[in-house]
Amino acid sequence: MIVLGLDPSMTGFGWCVHDGAAVGPARVVARGRFATPSKQVFVARYMTLRDSIDGLVVQYPQIEAVGIESPPFGEQWSEGLYALFVYVNEVVYTRRKDVVYFDPGTVKMLAKIDHRVRKGKMFKTDMVAAAKADTGIKGVFNHNEADAYLIAKFTARFWQLIKGQITVADLTPAEYQAFAKVHTFVKGERAGETIRTGAVYKEGKRFYRFSLLETT
Repeated sequence: MIVLGLDPSMTGFGWCVHDGAAVGPARVVARGRFATPSKQVFVARYMTLRDSIDGLVVQYPQIEAVGIESPPFGEQWSEGLYALFVYVNEVVYTRRKDVVYFDPGTVKMLAKIDHRVRKGKMFKTDMVAAAKADTGIKGVFNHNEADAYLIAKFTARFWQLIKGQITVADLTPAEYQAFAKVHTFVKGERAGETIRTGAVYKEGKRFYRFSLLETT
């Protein structure tokens, strides 16, 4: 499955086209970063980045789905990041690509694979190390591109689960928590209540199948 991973930013917008069927460095079809100058009018910056992403989708028509890191609400300049998020989603919607969203904390959790084994926070160097370990790439791997690669990797896994190409039994502990977790309370006032917190249960919120919509 060929997917596009996006780590939106005004100054270091990481992207990666990922081939989940490949082995080693071939898993990275292409990767890079986009940037806009701070002196440029803000609307023009958004438009430039939107058009850059659109160019990627046109250049790699084999892309089946897109994974996007959603903005961390409540943090510095979240309004600006959300605006960029909307511009990027315009491309995804217009080009009718399926999409899934990951908040920054979830991306880091997924990169750990199993929180019971890998303790503590995931820093930029850890994310780069995770991307290198998965691809076997030995050279320089920019941290924005590494984030985009990992987003793409887990986007592919998510859509493989949705499409029935893998099952819940195939998921790592972190993937289960992010994608398919179901919890039933056994104590307290909510005893017996079951909640589904995995992303697969949040269509229309955490993922969209835009490919099923008619092109107008």
